This record gives sequence, structure tokens and C-alpha cells, in this order.
Amino acid sequence: MKVIIPVAGFGKRLRPHTLTTPKVLLNVAGQPMIFYIVDQLIKDKIASSIIFVTGFLGDRIEEYINQTFKYNFEYVVQEEAHGLGHAIYCAKTEFSPKKKEDVLIILGDTLFDVDLKRMCNNEHSVIGVKKVNDPRRFGVVEKDKAGFIKRFIEKPASKKVSPSNEAIVGLYYLKDSRLLFKSLEHIIGNNIRSKGEFQLTDALEQMIIKKDKMKTFNVNGWLDCGKPETILETNRYILTKRNKKYKRKDSLIKNPVFIGKNVTLENCVIGPFATIGDNCSLKNCNISNSIVSEDCVLDNSILTESIIGKSSKVKNKKAVLNLGEFSET
Repeated sequence: MKVIIPVAGFGKRLRPHTLTTPKVLLNVAGQPMIFYIVDQLIKDKIASSIIFVTGFLGDRIEEYINQTFKYNFEYVVQEEAHGLGHAIYCAKTEFSPKKKEDVLIILGDTLFDVDLKRMCNNEHSVIGVKKVNDPRRFGVVEKDKAGFIKRFIEKPASKKVSPSNEAIVGLYYLKDSRLLFKSLEHIIGNNIRSKGEFQLTDALEQMIIKKDKMKTFNVNGWLDCGKPETILETNRYILTKRNKKYKRKDSLIKNPVFIGKNVTLENCVIGPFATIGDNCSLKNCNISNSIVSEDCVLDNSILTESIIGKSSKVKNKKAVLNLGEFSET
């Protein structure tokens, strides 16, 4: 089975960080978010190859992946941003037009606490979903009485018109790669767009029309990394699950936290839920529920719910900050 991971997005909701760093390389609990996805795929041994669809700053992603992992990776470029459906279509060159192959699509900016082997051990195509209180922010599925998906709705206008509260989380196991790409070709060739873009859900609708049977798979551990507040939520979740204990003679550590290599702490309170990157220097600071990237210098500051980009300096602040790399305040 081949895995497609689209990582071509601009990450506009995470600016200023994504102006200089690809979204999937942002630090979450001590690792770039893409690390967790690739690490699980390799450990689970379910992929024959992993295909990245890159775009803006794609060379940075390729460099990181190749330096960090030894595996069969392929890279294709989405030259223009035309939506998720178009991004997946760009990976068509990595598939044989004569072979019907299983394919797993995983969004690169969303982490999952899920048994992928179990999800992919299915005779039908499977769409990962999670029940949500307000479906208006998500794509949702509508199922028939037998439990098969009969329709996809992209961000329903209201709770009342939504046929369900099962949100699509960004995991797609599809049994027929040929039908997938034919369906994508159909919506692109006929300029079928939703909200101005070629949506993967519109292609999945075409697959259902062509009698591909799809079921849902409940994903409780859905960790969104699309906004600063959700990255911090994911940071908290991973730190809690990891449960590694840190102790320092020079400072008070309130676990769970992550503290990188060559970190200097003097008279600090770190945690709970703080990530401190490699080569940071902190003096007289209280840092909680925050991510501080590598090579930062913080002095006499109290930060919470903050994200500090690499090589930044913060002095004499009591604040909630969202600083891009190489910043000073």
C-alpha cells in the first residue's frame, strides 16, 4: 500500500511562523509535527512507499525527511494551490495506471492517535471520522441504513442542515487507486469546485457513484495543528501521553514538559505543558502551556499560551506571545 501525505499548504492561520517555516515542521512537544506521522507509518510497516505532495518551502520538508528517516520516500510538487483534491491528483505519477492499489491519504498537518493497521484491515474503503458538537467547521458524512457512506457535505451551513455530526478528520483508506485518480480527473476536467478549490470529497462522491463502497472508522484521538491554540492543545496531549519526567537542580520543573539538548535554565519555573527546544537559555522565567523553539534566549519573563519561533529573544515580558523566528521583544 502507498501512502500520500499532502504538505503543500501555506499555513496562513499559523503566521508569522509559516512565513519562514513549513507548517509541518513546526515544533510540537519537541519534534516537528510531521515526525509523528512518518514515525508511526514506519513502525507500523503498512506502507510500501510514502509520497509527499509538496509546495511552498517544499525543499525544507524534503531535506528534513531525508535526514531524519531511512525509507522509501517519493516527492511530487503541487505547482499551484488548487485545493486538496488537486494536491492528491499530483501524486498520480507515482501509481501504475494498470494496477488497482490500496492507498492511504493522511493530511500532514493533523496528528492522530489511531490504530492504522486496524483501520486499513478492511474489505471496503474507509474514511476516518469523529463526532463533533458543531459540524459547520468540517466536512461531514451521511450514511445509509447499512452504514455505508452515501454523501459528503463540505462545511454544512448550519447544524440543522447537517445530515450528521461525524466530521471527516483527514484519514482516507481507499481500495482502488485507479478509481480515485479517475474521479479526481473527472472533477478537475469538468472544473467542479467547492469554495473555489478542487475538493477531495467531491472526488470521493464520484467514487461512490461508481459503486465504490465506503464505511467510516471512528478516530477519537484527532489532534489538529492548524491554529496556534490547537497546536498548543496537541502539545499538551503529546506531553501528557509521553509522561517523561524532568528534574533540574537550578529550576523548578512542573511535569509534563519537554526540555531539549543543551538547555540552560537559571531560577526558572518550567511547566506544566511547556516545550523548550534545543540550545535555549532561560533566566528568571516562568513558562507554561507554551512552545519555545530552538536557540531562543528568554530573560525575566512570564509566558503562557505562547509560541516562540527559533532564535528569538524575549526580555522583561509578562504576556501571551506569538513570535516568528529571529524576533526580539
